[in-house]
Amino acid sequence: MEARAVLRYARITPRKARRVIDLIRGKKAGEAMIALKFMPYRGARFVEKLLRSAMANAEQKDVAEPEEMRIVRAYVDEGPMMKRLFPRAMGRANIIKKKTSHITIVLAEEEEEADE
Repeated sequence: MEARAVLRYARITPRKARRVIDLIRGKKAGEAMIALKFMPYRGARFVEKLLRSAMANAEQKDVAEPEEMRIVRAYVDEGPMMKRLFPRAMGRANIIKKKTSHITIVLAEEEEEADE
């Protein structure tokens, strides 16, 4: 059984969020939580809050012990961009693109290996 959490329209660029997600993908939720707590990246705060939500969802669904569940899928999609004008010399303007992200984390129970 799975538990998932999605954070949409997070005000962080997808590239910076992926840097954090790549470090926790495949780990147990408890281990990932400890790793996120000590990461120096700003994106770690977003992912930590999202992982906490996914663990709470697992607990609510009564799936398994949330700390022992594994992060089976974790990915970052690009959200819509907010476009802002930045005035330049001689009446011109540049566009500043403020990027957003959609971050998804899926937790699943660890499958027991059958010994034959």
